[in-house]
Amino acid sequence: MAYRATKSGLAAEAQGKIGEGFSTSGDMDNFQNQLKDGVKLCKLVNALKPGSIPEKKYATPPTMSFKQMELIGLAIDKMKQLGVPDHEMFQTVDLYEGQNLHQCVIGIGALARKMGAYGPKEADANKRDFTEEQLKAGQNIIGLQMGTNKGANQSGMNIGNTRHIVD
Repeated sequence: MAYRATKSGLAAEAQGKIGEGFSTSGDMDNFQNQLKDGVKLCKLVNALKPGSIPEKKYATPPTMSFKQMELIGLAIDKMKQLGVPDHEMFQTVDLYEGQNLHQCVIGIGALARKMGAYGPKEADANKRDFTEEQLKAGQNIIGLQMGTNKGANQSGMNIGNTRHIVD
């Protein structure tokens, strides 16, 4: 498509390593059709981590649905091994049957983020160890997130009582 911008970042790197052209139309049907057989997902995973999936598994694009779903599942497993968390990953049927293509986009985006291709760098763990004394001291502090009522109370409230107006 002449009106689309040239690829950059992970998209350019992956397509360069895969070495093949494919339709980059932005509609969801095209997205599903491009990835449905699992071959491009396997090539993507191998481009990011060579040798992750044996090339003989996807050298000839499968035509039978169970083989296509097997390739998708294999690519998903390898994506998880590359660090994509389960809550961002998609399932085989999400892609193959088009049940949740948005989750597929999220999963592939998460893979790109994990590989450092785009987006902010993920934070490293910042584990903190508090002593028992520090933990007890924190129990006596009212956090500002809880708010403060500055001495307000409910005195003078007449719930259920009618208002009496005197002339």
